[in-house]
Amino acid sequence: MSDRGYRRPRPLSPLREHLRDTFWFAPTTGFVCVFVLWLAASELDDTIVALLQREGAYDQLADLIAFSQDTKTVVTAISSAMMTFIGVVFSISLVAVQMASGQLTPRVVRIFVRSRISKLTLTVFLATFLVSLLVLSSYESGTDPRRVVSVPLVQSLLILLLVGASLLLFVVHVSATLRLMQVGPVVDRITRDSLRVLGRMPSGPDPEGDPGPETARVVYEGRSGVLRDVNTARLVRAARRQGVVLRLVPRIGDFVVPGTPVLAVHGGAAPPRRRLRSAVSVSTERTLHQDLAFGLRQLVDIALRALSTSVNDPTTAVQCLDRIVSLLAAVARLPLGAVHHRDRGGRVRLVQEGPGWDELVDLAFEEIRWCVAGSPQVTRRLMAGLDDLLRIVPEERGAALLRHRALLVGTVERTVPVAADRAFALRPDRQGIG
Repeated sequence: MSDRGYRRPRPLSPLREHLRDTFWFAPTTGFVCVFVLWLAASELDDTIVALLQREGAYDQLADLIAFSQDTKTVVTAISSAMMTFIGVVFSISLVAVQMASGQLTPRVVRIFVRSRISKLTLTVFLATFLVSLLVLSSYESGTDPRRVVSVPLVQSLLILLLVGASLLLFVVHVSATLRLMQVGPVVDRITRDSLRVLGRMPSGPDPEGDPGPETARVVYEGRSGVLRDVNTARLVRAARRQGVVLRLVPRIGDFVVPGTPVLAVHGGAAPPRRRLRSAVSVSTERTLHQDLAFGLRQLVDIALRALSTSVNDPTTAVQCLDRIVSLLAAVARLPLGAVHHRDRGGRVRLVQEGPGWDELVDLAFEEIRWCVAGSPQVTRRLMAGLDDLLRIVPEERGAALLRHRALLVGTVERTVPVAADRAFALRPDRQGIG
């Protein structure tokens, strides 16, 4: 195993991921930005009016006032219709998400929440409504070019640009929502997100060997929940200052309760609590930020629901197996297990346990194999996937695949009484039956 290409953990990476899991940050940021933009447009309108009044160009100013009064009708219509439009669009979106979560898995809601298009659409819609209210407040009752202070010309153009952007984003958002209801795009999105996790997970052997005996422990004191991620940069910095090595006791995705050990200390005393504050993030559900196995968990969940008697959709299960095999092929020759995070001097300061190859293979195939009886399409695809992986993986990793292959053969032999049917069900086929 090699450490080539190792990148130190980024301090703001957990914060960025946490903000991506929220739906309020983008609209709030949009409100601030659009308010600043409106102030600039309002100041520009005031400057134009003052310049025309100083030069005595009252006829041109009167024309601008007449134009702005015409646009006032449009702005008023936009202001009154925008909130209704927002409600209708996102009500339809939520219905689509609910249908997708019922057909596939409730975890697809996370895709909608993290979708940049959904957040950008909501941000622009709400910004358009806010700007329309602000522009309406800028209109003056008088129309005398000698007395008027501001003519919202640039502001009106701004609101028209936002309306155009809203219509464009509406089309893109509807297209993205429809893709969320399709199996292929959903499982492909899960696979791509999982592959990004691989690029963020440094791994390799500890050049200093055993960190030594455990000298202290840090217990968890927050609320119960799932360990979603850790701020590795903060933990590495705290361990370097203390001159120790920290080891994360639970794995990412484990459920932790108060009073249980969360960090083991090797080589000295535990760092002060203030240095470890907010370094461990616990939430109500798992995320893909640092959780290598969560992508497989989602794909398996979708396959299991498709294989249930109430749904009976083996083609969806085959599509999930396609991505499961591709994920396992991506990690087939990569170092798995413990992840070692180093400080600037190259010394290991944080050891983080991760899933091994056998665990990933069991997660990928065990539950699906229990549900494939009577579905030759899935058994054929599963057999083909195992054979393909056996050609890719190193020899020492082939035992887990051979075990699942033998178990699959045994399952089919027990459930299919006719020899010809058994031979058909166990024939490798990357399309299932085609």
